[in-house]
Order: sequence, then structure tokens, then C-alpha cells
Amino acid sequence: MLNKFLFKQIDNSGLITFRVCFGLLITLETWGAIFTGWVRRVLIEPQFTFNFIGFDFLQPLPGNGMYFYFILMGIFGIFVMIGFKYRFSIIAFTLMWTCVYLMQKTSYNNHYYLLILICIFMCFAPAHRYLSIDVRKNPNLQKISMPQWIWLFIVFQLGIVYTFAAGAKIYPDWMDGTVGKLLLSSKSDFWLIGEVFTQKWAQTFMTYFAILFDLLIVPLMLWKKTRFPMFILAIFFHLFNSIVFQIGIFPYLSLAFFLFFFPTKTVHKRFLSGKKYYSEGEVIIPNYKNLLITFLGIWFVVQIALPLRHWFIKDAVLWTEEGHRLSWRMMLRNKYGRSRIKIINKEKGETKIVRLSDYLTPKQVRAVGDKPDILWQFCQHLKSKYTDKGEEIEIYVDCRVSVNGRLMRTFIDPNVDMAKAEWHYFFHNEWILPSKLDK
Repeated sequence: MLNKFLFKQIDNSGLITFRVCFGLLITLETWGAIFTGWVRRVLIEPQFTFNFIGFDFLQPLPGNGMYFYFILMGIFGIFVMIGFKYRFSIIAFTLMWTCVYLMQKTSYNNHYYLLILICIFMCFAPAHRYLSIDVRKNPNLQKISMPQWIWLFIVFQLGIVYTFAAGAKIYPDWMDGTVGKLLLSSKSDFWLIGEVFTQKWAQTFMTYFAILFDLLIVPLMLWKKTRFPMFILAIFFHLFNSIVFQIGIFPYLSLAFFLFFFPTKTVHKRFLSGKKYYSEGEVIIPNYKNLLITFLGIWFVVQIALPLRHWFIKDAVLWTEEGHRLSWRMMLRNKYGRSRIKIINKEKGETKIVRLSDYLTPKQVRAVGDKPDILWQFCQHLKSKYTDKGEEIEIYVDCRVSVNGRLMRTFIDPNVDMAKAEWHYFFHNEWILPSKLDK
């Protein structure tokens, strides 16, 4: 039964078409990051970047090196699209994109993480077996079918993403419309429809539509009777997010995923009608069966565990941010903070208030104000500036944070010397003061 479930051969038109779309989208993402100024603002202008803790060795290239880095990634994206040196190109892009993701988190986005996961999937998927330069150069590579686990992987992965995104929204500030009001009100100056965003009915509609869409999109796309109307609804939903919230390629990548939800015959007829359609349904068990099953098992256990981990960490994730990343907690809250950092030089008997703009870009200043791990990293950076000169210092922080429009409250214990504080990745950091928020 398991062999048939995973290794039954199905037509690969959806995967081949997705590869072309995916290659185009990752090219637009990387080259667009250059033209929109994202690379300059996030990786070139800052004096230093806030990497994921533990990946300090990943630093932006000096000078204008990151421009060439992103140009090269875009070239690999084109190679993926046309199927040229496919395996090398997608693996190279995956490694380079993952390094960019890990070397900075000031501009964190769940969609960047999703792109890593899909890239890893594409490294193993036989997406170059048709309509590719690799096949033209070596016809023996050509194949019109693929194992069913390819389709199952995408469906399960998207099911996890959307289900956890829906579940994360079920908390008081979202359900009572507070977050919807804050999100849409910030777009009240939007051309033509900005006035609508200030209306209570529009904010309430967005609040509950977002939950229902995330919760139902995958199961209703799998059901034949609701597939087409849900697809039309998805086009509206993702184009709305793209235009109003400007979240890069994610809306279009989400629409490309729907190639896996329509019948293979429909995709074949629409996009690859010149290709022979596969319908034999053979079960071909590969030599790597056990390795693949082990990999898939570990993959999906991790994918389910990561979004759940914040429930095992003390206090509310909305406040502490502990367990927020890698958890599909997308556009969930409005958070704002201010930090005042004091350095006491014990040897010189001097006290200095740090001027954040001397070290950080405006975006980094905002991140230091409400993200404890980034604040901790900045304090360690300041500490290193003094220890390199052989000076011993203490660092104290007055940090106040507002969540979803509430009054600002003290976020970091002002009596803790942040120069000596430690960061715990999987446990609560006690120097973050209690939130008094629902978990």
C-alpha cells in the first residue's frame, strides 16, 4: 500500500510547468531585490547585519559584492527555468539563497523561509526531465512521468503552511478585529480603495476571510466540486496581497503551486499539449526507497514541530518573539518598541547613552526596539567594541514595547547587564519581562 501511495507513476506536466514558473519567479525575486534597493538597504548600507544566531560566519560580501552575488543567483534562476545544468543550478541557488536568509534577519519574512524549503524540494525533484536544455543535450534524460510522492510532498507542505497560518490567527486581538483594523488603516492612503480600508465592515471581512482562506484553501482545492471557484478566489486573494501589502513573489508562487491541484490531464492539455500524456500508473520502487521514506518522515516531523514549539516556551510568543520565526506566523500583529541603551565603563567610571543611529540603519533601529534576539546581538556587538580595547563594561537597556496598539510596557529587565546575558534558542530568556498577554 505504501509503495503504491508513494511510488505510483503519474504524469509530470505539473512539475515541468512549475519548474519553468519557479525559475522565472526566483530570477525576478533576486534581480528585483537589486532594482528595488533591497540589497543596498539590507546588505550593503548597514555597518553589520543581524545574522541568525550561530551563523556569525555568514557575512555580506564587502563593497558592492552582494550586487554580483544576487546577479549570479538570478542567472542560476534562469538556468533552472530553461533546464540548463539543472541539478547544479538549483543546488547552487538553494545554497546562495539560504546563506542570504541566514546572514540577515532585520528584513525577516516567512516567505523567504518557504522559498528555501521549496528550493530543497526542487533539488531532488526530477523537474528537468522534459522541456529542458538538459534533455535536448541528452535525450536519455527525457521522461513523461514522475513518482506520486512529488505531488504528495507539495500538497502536505502547503497544507502545513496554510493550516498553521490559520491557527496562528485564532487569538483575541485577531478575532476581535484589532489587527485587521491596524493592518488596513495603515493603507488608508492607498489609491482608489484606501477609503474602504477604514470601514469597519472591510476590516471585519478581512479578519475572518483570512482565517477561512488559510484553513480551507488546500482541502477545497483537492475537492473537484470546489476547485475552480477556490482557484478564482485565490487569484483575487493573492493579487490583493501583492498589490496592497507588496510581499514579493509569494502571491505568484502560491498561484503556481495550484498546478499540482488540478488534474494532470488538465495541466497537460493547457500547458504541454505537445507532450505525450502518461496514464499507465506503474509502480516503480527505487533503490533509495528507505532513504526517501526516512527523509520525508524527518522532514514533516520537523515541519510540524517548529510551528508548535512556542507552546512549550514560557509566555506569549506575540510578546517574546521566542518561537516566532519558521512558524508561519504571517502578518499577525502590529508591534512597536523603543530602546535606550546605557553603557557603564567600570574602569573609567563613565556612563554613556548609545546613539543607535551611529551604528544602525533606521530599519535596524526599529528591529532592536522590539525583537529581543536582535537587541541581545546588538548589545554583544557593543560589548565586543570595548573588549577589543581591553575595557570592561556593563550594558543596561530601557526598552518599551507596544503590541497591537496597547500602551507601551517595559520589555527588557532594566537591572540585567546585557553584556553578560545569554541567549537561549529553545528556552525562555528570563531577562524578557512578563507580557500579561494570552499565549
